[in-house]
Amino acid sequence: MNTLFGTPYLIELLTPKQDNDDFEARLEVFAERYRRILDAGAVVSIPDNPMGNVHFTAIEVMDFLDLPIEPERTLLHLNSFHLKSDMDAFLRAAADGGLTKLLVVSGDGSPRLPRLEPSDLGVEARVVTSVVLLGYIEREFPCVFTCGVAFNQYDPPEHELERLEWKVDAGARFVITQPVIGEDKVVAALADFGLPLFIGAWMSKRVDLLMQCVGLEPCLDQHYDPFDNLALLDRAYPELGLYLALLSFKRDWSDLLTRKL
Repeated sequence: MNTLFGTPYLIELLTPKQDNDDFEARLEVFAERYRRILDAGAVVSIPDNPMGNVHFTAIEVMDFLDLPIEPERTLLHLNSFHLKSDMDAFLRAAADGGLTKLLVVSGDGSPRLPRLEPSDLGVEARVVTSVVLLGYIEREFPCVFTCGVAFNQYDPPEHELERLEWKVDAGARFVITQPVIGEDKVVAALADFGLPLFIGAWMSKRVDLLMQCVGLEPCLDQHYDPFDNLALLDRAYPELGLYLALLSFKRDWSDLLTRKL
């Protein structure tokens, strides 16, 4: 079984948006959910301004709430939509706190978010991709971070597999797929890379949101059952980790997180 984090389960948790009117209440909810994930023996995985929305950073919220930090069960995301000074401060704070597991992605932009330029990082490139970010992190923080990358199996396989090779050459040490619905031959082929692999599991019935996230035409699937799909993924990929996105915090998880932790 995948032992990178000492647990097969990664559970996504968003920090509050900066424009939330009920910010203090959202902070309380974040703290409760954060503790619940750790108490369940899973990894808390915190995205970086998902879908181009401006959120407080994981480190800002964790420091403000004085939350217990478990470096081996914390995954921070980092994308290219930042000022360089802010990104460097984030990386230094993470390193100082022992938070060394990063998911490095290109990210979703918006007019409210600045984007790193290649010249900011001292490289010649058209844009700052996850490959460029990986190279910068390894150059500026050698042997500090264990960086992972995303894999979008909804893109043309030959293109995405080639990009994954570039990411591995740049320093990627684990892979998280986009949410998988049913068994997927492309995802199964990722085992050839020999890296720890986590299969995305979409835990909402809103398949249209998933399609939007992966850049496909939104569509509704009235028959999709996220819990049945999770059970299928559990059977199909017993040796791989699972990344749970949009998991409900209103229900009991004992029938979902069934693998030995």
